[in-house]
Amino acid sequence: MVVAHHNTRGHQMRHTKQQTSTKTLADLYRALDRANAVTITYLKPGETEPTVRTIEITELRTTSVRIRKDGTVKGGGIIVIAMCRLRGEAREFHLSGILSYTVHRMAYVLDRPAPTKYVRPAPAPASDAQALFFYELARDQDDADYTPRTLIQSDTGLAA
Repeated sequence: MVVAHHNTRGHQMRHTKQQTSTKTLADLYRALDRANAVTITYLKPGETEPTVRTIEITELRTTSVRIRKDGTVKGGGIIVIAMCRLRGEAREFHLSGILSYTVHRMAYVLDRPAPTKYVRPAPAPASDAQALFFYELARDQDDADYTPRTLIQSDTGLAA
């Protein structure tokens, strides 16, 4: 009886506690480069039950580092920005919250949101106080019409 060789590379579940974060990052970057979906078991901060998500990684970022007066360091973690197939929207996952992951060979299927383009605002007038006042009001489009809003009791979109 001849047994055919089955290549399971790419479908093995990896437990993050059994490997270095460098290895985990290398696998996630490789999945990003090859546009391969990744299934993660993720534990949200403050929760006790992990969730399983299939994600399409769009970016890996580091958070800012804050050093307190007593010398303790806060921040500096790594965040995985990905499209969640369950919700169909972009989500953030902290690398420290990923308990296990599997890199698949299946390609991305979700459309990524278009990147926002920075539009430089017009320079503020420096000499005229009234012009500066109207410039600041025009920056907030809700207040640009200068009319007070009337609340209707049936309008629940404004409810807190």
